[in-house]
Amino acid sequence: MSSAEPVAHAGQDTVDVPSVTDAAAVLPSTVGTPGMGGRGGTGGTGGTHAMADLPSNTCGGCARAANAPVRAEHDLLGELPVPADAYHGIHTLRALDNFAVAGRRLHPGLVEALALVKKSCARANAELGYLDRRVADAVCAACDEMTHGDLGAHVLVDALQGGAGTSANMNVNEVLANRAEEFMGGVRGTYRLVRPLDHVNLHQSTNDVFPTALRVAAMRGLRELERSVAALQRAFQDRERDFSGVVKLGRTQLQDAVPMTLGAECSAWAEALSRDRWRIFKCEERLRVVNLGGTAVGTGVTAPRDYIFLVVERLREVAGLGLARAENLVDATQNADVFVEVSGILKAHAVNLLKISADLRLLASGPRGGLGELALPAVQAGSSLMPGKVNPVICEAVAQAAMRALGNDAALTMAAQAGQLELNAFLPLVADALLDTISILTRACVMFRTRCVEGMRADAAACARHVDDSWGTVTALVPVLGYEGATRLVGVMRERDCGLREAARYTGLLDEAALDALLSPEAMARLGRPRDPGEGRATPSGIPGNGRDKGRGRP
Repeated sequence: MSSAEPVAHAGQDTVDVPSVTDAAAVLPSTVGTPGMGGRGGTGGTGGTHAMADLPSNTCGGCARAANAPVRAEHDLLGELPVPADAYHGIHTLRALDNFAVAGRRLHPGLVEALALVKKSCARANAELGYLDRRVADAVCAACDEMTHGDLGAHVLVDALQGGAGTSANMNVNEVLANRAEEFMGGVRGTYRLVRPLDHVNLHQSTNDVFPTALRVAAMRGLRELERSVAALQRAFQDRERDFSGVVKLGRTQLQDAVPMTLGAECSAWAEALSRDRWRIFKCEERLRVVNLGGTAVGTGVTAPRDYIFLVVERLREVAGLGLARAENLVDATQNADVFVEVSGILKAHAVNLLKISADLRLLASGPRGGLGELALPAVQAGSSLMPGKVNPVICEAVAQAAMRALGNDAALTMAAQAGQLELNAFLPLVADALLDTISILTRACVMFRTRCVEGMRADAAACARHVDDSWGTVTALVPVLGYEGATRLVGVMRERDCGLREAARYTGLLDEAALDALLSPEAMARLGRPRDPGEGRATPSGIPGNGRDKGRGRP
């Protein structure tokens, strides 16, 4: 553990502050683990960003018990009482009074990313001498707590807000400043040692902090999504191997087509997910360019040049991501087309999930009165009225997650095009929609894999029955029987209302062994069929021959 050296500030007492490496472990004995209201508890985000239930006697969405101690804080509009034990301040209260739209807080990933950005800025400012090293260490320690979820409960502002994310930035500034104040031995709410704007927000604007944090949050979330998609792809590849010997009836336009293997069906689903995985991986290239250092409109006003060049390097180290400063900071500040592009890629993944989940529901329909070729895991009772009914609820939930992603894409697109001139004021909606989509699709893929795909089983008997009963299966026999012979076989199946094998025995066109060979899993799985030695040679009539024309002569 590194030692802490005392530092004196003008008009202040000398205080000892833990460095950024050990600050989280050395807390004043009077400071509890940050929770809601600072009264203990982890205060972590818990993977959700729902608004906490608030008592009826709240003001501005901040729980304030009657006769609870308060502190007075000021801004340009005047003075407001803030709960004495609150980590947030007056700017958060203003936002809570103004915005109660979404009914949920900022996405946890965005809060954590904002903390990473603030830590990077503090490091850069301290390294260049613009911020006292001891203050920077305290701010960094507070950022670490927020990144780990310990301060997430104090970021209270609504996910949808005016001001391009200013309320979110101010809320984070206040919480980090008050926590850093405690790390330095001060009292939250006094802002004596650490101030939200002069220290935590030094050389920053919401207009470069919020878009940068959104990119960081999206990149972190997309990496998790990619892992989930890869695991789902592998699960379908496992089923491809398991079902490689099961011949089923292919269907086009929901009508009988030609036989194929159930393994081949699974391979198509896995391949679609493989494309999704690659596209999601490539999203990082679109998001890695950030506008941090551009401040208000991308010109870097108020920020020193050496800070502008250094801060993204520090963010790259802190976040562990391959970030780069935008060559054109004005462009990166005002345009949101990158987020539209990424959302479009996620929409493609959602479309694939919709299609795959619908296919599974169809193949598992019944089980007695439908196709019944797949048996999905029974995870819960399906009806309060019908005994024994089990529904494909996991597939249905996956489909709804995908539908939500499609809706988010539409909202994000509208928000991205609505920005005017040097800034898009609707970035909070862009952030909420994009990060919600990433989280929903990630959880949907995990659920789909663990609760459905890994446990689904083939009903080989049902598959074989449908293959034998369908006229479409006769198509596979055309190379041997010719079109007329195959048509005759279909006619017998129709007239006698029988399956293919019974019709073959009745007509004597094929014996059982030949039929088994033609409809074997190997024959159904291979690409095309082997060329017959006599195939492709013209017959005396000028019609290309097949295996039955051998020996009829050459043209």
